[in-house]
Amino acid sequence: MLVSIGLVCVVGLICAGLFKQLKLPGLIGMILAGIILGNSGFNVLDPKLMDISSEIRQIALIIILTRAGLALKLDDFKKIGRPAVFMSFVPAIFEIAACTFIAPLFLPLTNLEGMLLGCVLGAVSPAVIVPSMIRLINEGLGEEKKIPQLVLTGASFDDVVVISLFTVVSTFLVSGVVNFTSILLVPISIGLGIVVGLAWGYVFQLYFRKIHMRDSVKMVLLLAFSFIFVGFEKNINTIVPFSSLICVMTMAISINIFYPTLANRLSSKYNKLWVAGEVFLFVLVGASVNLSLAFKGGFSLLIVIFGALLLRICGVFVSLTKTKLNQKEKLFCAIAYLPKATVQAAIGGLPLAMGLACGDLILTGAVVAILVTAPLGAILIDKTANILLTEKNRDENSCQQEDISLK
Repeated sequence: MLVSIGLVCVVGLICAGLFKQLKLPGLIGMILAGIILGNSGFNVLDPKLMDISSEIRQIALIIILTRAGLALKLDDFKKIGRPAVFMSFVPAIFEIAACTFIAPLFLPLTNLEGMLLGCVLGAVSPAVIVPSMIRLINEGLGEEKKIPQLVLTGASFDDVVVISLFTVVSTFLVSGVVNFTSILLVPISIGLGIVVGLAWGYVFQLYFRKIHMRDSVKMVLLLAFSFIFVGFEKNINTIVPFSSLICVMTMAISINIFYPTLANRLSSKYNKLWVAGEVFLFVLVGASVNLSLAFKGGFSLLIVIFGALLLRICGVFVSLTKTKLNQKEKLFCAIAYLPKATVQAAIGGLPLAMGLACGDLILTGAVVAILVTAPLGAILIDKTANILLTEKNRDENSCQQEDISLK
């Protein structure tokens, strides 16, 4: 297994570096590295590593959720207001609804399985969006109306909403029962996850204030408790419904609320941890994909993916109705909400790990969506920013020139 782990790291990093040289997201190279190393390629990875790949992807998901919780800036919601709130869930709801009704027309899925596919595809990619928006902030593009901040804030909460909905729908499919009782358990599960997460986050920040230890040790403790929550979810659910993923996210948010200085430091630690987590996540996702199924349902999958994206674009425009943004700026926000990557890689394989019949197809759909939308979104963001957004300094200079001419 050690040789396989070494191959995952070396080949994954080499392929990521090559794609970055081509001005494309490195994660695409990592997925292709997995395809090359996996069953669809040279099949050189140890079966023991593939047997635990679902657990490794779940660890990556825990890191993603904790990073998001530690980095969420609730004050940004207050500053940006209604558009940020709507952007955090309306586009995703539009896309999930589209998949629910479009997917069964082109793929061998039921409406509920189509909804699960929508929940996998519905999250926007922080791996593509965050560096792109930070670059725009540094260049002053869209800063006048805080457009990069709007996209960053909305995208962060968008991932939370989609993962929550994924948890709900997958629970329905695993149980095979959708009735009033099962529906009633959903808000209880989410609510209990939030309450437990907030409570543990509060306890952790008190403990960390009183007991001196290195930030690396604090990170290990948070990871350990996150693993425990996720690992015991099945046993706890037999007694009371409980969403462990929401608990993990809320625990990080709680630390961010009560001890923001520590949250910033821990966020930096998790960012470093993600360097390794990212390689394993995307390479193993690529190694797990069924290429024959991808080619067989490729055209149908693309119809579903792009059909859902069209509805997502409509959701962005609905979210930005009655704002100060002009049509070009709204179009840029819609483009920025196109790329898929991190969340799809993290949760795309979970239905297969759960033993769902649709799991293989959903994983394949997740990989196809990443391979198509991540480079497309990254390129479009880069090429359209200068065209659709205005530069703050340029606007200020033009205003000053107008004032001088008026005088």
